[in-house]
Amino acid sequence: MALRPCGTYDQSYAQDMAILRTRLQWILLVVGLVILFTAPLYLPGRWLNLMNLIGISLIAVLGLNILTGYCGQISLGQAAFMAVGAYTSGVLTAKLGWSFWAALPCAAISAGIIGVIFGLPSLRVKGFYLAMATLAAQFIIPALIAHPLEGITHGVRSLIVPVPKVGGVAFTSPAQMYCIIIPIVALMTFFAKNIVRTGVGRAFIAIRDNELAAEVQGVNVFAYKLLAFFICSVYAGIAGSLWAHWMRALNPDHFSLIDSIWYVGMMIVGGLGSTAGAVFGVAFLRILDEATKVFVMWLSGIFIAWGAFLQAAFGPIVYGLVIVLFIIFEPRGLAHRWEIFKISYRIRPFAY
Repeated sequence: MALRPCGTYDQSYAQDMAILRTRLQWILLVVGLVILFTAPLYLPGRWLNLMNLIGISLIAVLGLNILTGYCGQISLGQAAFMAVGAYTSGVLTAKLGWSFWAALPCAAISAGIIGVIFGLPSLRVKGFYLAMATLAAQFIIPALIAHPLEGITHGVRSLIVPVPKVGGVAFTSPAQMYCIIIPIVALMTFFAKNIVRTGVGRAFIAIRDNELAAEVQGVNVFAYKLLAFFICSVYAGIAGSLWAHWMRALNPDHFSLIDSIWYVGMMIVGGLGSTAGAVFGVAFLRILDEATKVFVMWLSGIFIAWGAFLQAAFGPIVYGLVIVLFIIFEPRGLAHRWEIFKISYRIRPFAY
């Protein structure tokens, strides 16, 4: 449902499908984009680093939301598919001398192919069993990177990744990387928003709602499931490539199971099956994580004897508690609150 005031009605299918209809919506979009793209001019490096992390996480969660939120297929291996994209981009740039711009699409495609391979069990299994099949990727891929492919990936030793360059200019600072990451995030968000508005997106939703009914209606269920896995993994590969060149050093420990759980949690907090929900969930949990770190540092200065315990355990406790509270009290996530706000805006000034 679009954010439209009372009295603005849809008179055609094109109007009903339009994301932006009123002048106010266009003004808000332009102002928001201007604020977003000019952030390096007024935000300090620490905040820009947080924005970069939010952007990379958002790309991964958008892909996972297409797979899980829209197509109904559970995946617990998103961080592993990010690792595929990150190491593909890292190896191509560090060892073969490729540019970042050539390595980025290769990272996306390689992660997509690996995602399709691990999505093949979706033909036979679903639900908990499919989650276990994708969880296998979270153990297999880092293990392959760390040992059999050690000669290429440096194994458990860090692989140093060169910074992106444009015309001989190296993008080294947080502000410079922001200028690469955020436009790609905006582009991938645009694609994610519009994928679900196409026939492919409607097929995904049909499979999620009732797989048997979708098959009876002529939807090739298996092909669309694999397509969902491919799109999800392509998003993960792009996020992994950006992560590699933002961090400039890769290690298999950067892509652990807890990271995959983080991405699922962001999707739950934001709201399944909503692009806006993915944005809300990622921003909320990343900012909460940053605030928790600051609070823990302050608390450790007061309770010095408990400092190590607080730094190790406080963050996961807060994160788990937030997930539980959202599942109990707001299972449809922050996107549901946004929908309620939009409905109240539509009927204003009436009370019903």
